[in-house]
Amino acid sequence: MEAVRVLVADDNAQFRQGLRALLTASDDMDLGGEAATGEEVISLAERLQPNIILMDISMPGLNGLEATRRILRGPHIGVLMLTMLEDDDSVFEAMQGGARGYLLKGALKAEILRAIRGVANGEAIFGPGIARRLVQFFSSARPQGYADAFPELTQREADILRLLAEHRTNPEIAAQWSLAPKTVRNHVSNIFNKLQVATRAEAITRARDAGLRPSG
Repeated sequence: MEAVRVLVADDNAQFRQGLRALLTASDDMDLGGEAATGEEVISLAERLQPNIILMDISMPGLNGLEATRRILRGPHIGVLMLTMLEDDDSVFEAMQGGARGYLLKGALKAEILRAIRGVANGEAIFGPGIARRLVQFFSSARPQGYADAFPELTQREADILRLLAEHRTNPEIAAQWSLAPKTVRNHVSNIFNKLQVATRAEAITRARDAGLRPSG
């Protein structure tokens, strides 16, 4: 059986070293190359034509999400995100960009190897925590009115604007969507910037001026 040729993209040299040891110790894996930036992984992917790319998101210059979109203009390479980021926006942006899997860096070695093999066989692979978030995301009510009224907002930002209109606090929003409090603060700040408002009250007024009302 031909070994799975893997390209590792991560700006952390120590983490790359750990992946190198893991892959070289596996009989069915072949470490095809290593990259520390988004630009490097695009260049190496074109030259080496790996089966799988283990892709970090946070890299200097071009990040892993944009690198994935550019690489996957060709259909034969599978990208498996391996990152510290677990917010919904990163997960869904990776999926929209064509990634076939998403693992967190705390995954066990055996889990990483299983994921590589799965993606190489055409499967979509998500770590347990990410899978739970996906189920929660798609099973939740997704009113479209806010996204339609404010197309400049992402779907997640539209969801949070709806909760702001229900006078939910940041901690309540974080608990409902399983987000870190800092992530919620960042989303609220982005909403304010995009709607050109300075306070929650002004954001709620903008929503209601658009004819929108809280759900329920």
